[in-house]
Amino acid sequence: MNIVESGWEALLEYLSAHVLTCLVPAFFIAGAIAVFVSQAKVMKYFGAEAKKILAYSVASASGVILAVCSCTILPIFAGIHKRGAGLGPAIAFLYSGPAINILAIVYSAKLLGFDLGLARAVGAVIFSVVIGLIMAFLWRKEESQKTNNPGELVLPQEEEKTKPQGVTLFYFAILVGILVFGAAQKWLITAVLLVVLGLILYRWFQKEELKYWMYHTWDLSKKIFPILLAGVFVAGMIKALLPQQVVEHWLGGNGLRPTFIASIFGALMYFSTLTEVPIIRALMDLGMGRGPALTLLLAGPALSLPNMIVIARIMGIKKTGAYVCLVVIMATITGMIFGNLIL
Repeated sequence: MNIVESGWEALLEYLSAHVLTCLVPAFFIAGAIAVFVSQAKVMKYFGAEAKKILAYSVASASGVILAVCSCTILPIFAGIHKRGAGLGPAIAFLYSGPAINILAIVYSAKLLGFDLGLARAVGAVIFSVVIGLIMAFLWRKEESQKTNNPGELVLPQEEEKTKPQGVTLFYFAILVGILVFGAAQKWLITAVLLVVLGLILYRWFQKEELKYWMYHTWDLSKKIFPILLAGVFVAGMIKALLPQQVVEHWLGGNGLRPTFIASIFGALMYFSTLTEVPIIRALMDLGMGRGPALTLLLAGPALSLPNMIVIARIMGIKKTGAYVCLVVIMATITGMIFGNLIL
């Protein structure tokens, strides 16, 4: 019964703390990407044939401005994936989004130490690029076919130049601002941004465009949200099966065993934005090594059981399995190196 209660508690906490301020804005951003970002633009920056330096630079740095968790990034990832983004840059974006947002990096450095904060930032950027390149190489034949057959037809409204490009950019900036400031609970700024968004939509957007936006937002929501909730519930049940004292016992030191266990634990558990930092601080106070701490910082925010379930639905089980294995392996190795270097 305690296990089921733990699942319900995790689900209720997620619904109350993250859905309105984080996930809902993320779904609207994803729907906007599907409608208002032309396929040509996606292919230019994230396409399989885009210049690698540009594609991976944009993808790996994108997380800096998005205060999102491993679940909130999913609808945005689904949006760019749906629009024909190359697998490598899309994966780099998927990892970097929750791993290196500026709030998490600053908070990590402040609470855990400058060395861990810096290692998290550098490691996350390198991880996103390396994992993206490996994934693109493993599925290079499929990526080549994607280049020759771009996929979705361009929507009719994309061909119409009904508004200046600057308006669309400003519109996306406002949406991202609502996500960032809403997650930070800056309600006054969020309210102002909502008013500005309403004015933009009234002045420059047509009813047909807004209908497409709502349609794609709802389409992504109904595909992802139910699975996400089920995953959060299961993750809460797993948390009850892994008492804190047991985790502390197995995470001491900086060897292969504690860092590997930390990477598996981080990959399975759900950490909302910034919550991983105080949890890791508490575990470190109780004896967890700094190597496993970095491993958790690199694997935990980027992966979770709900995250894996949804990713598998978006891009398939094989690709998801490869992505998860790469994150776990690289986080383990990096944690071991870091833990032994600082001794």
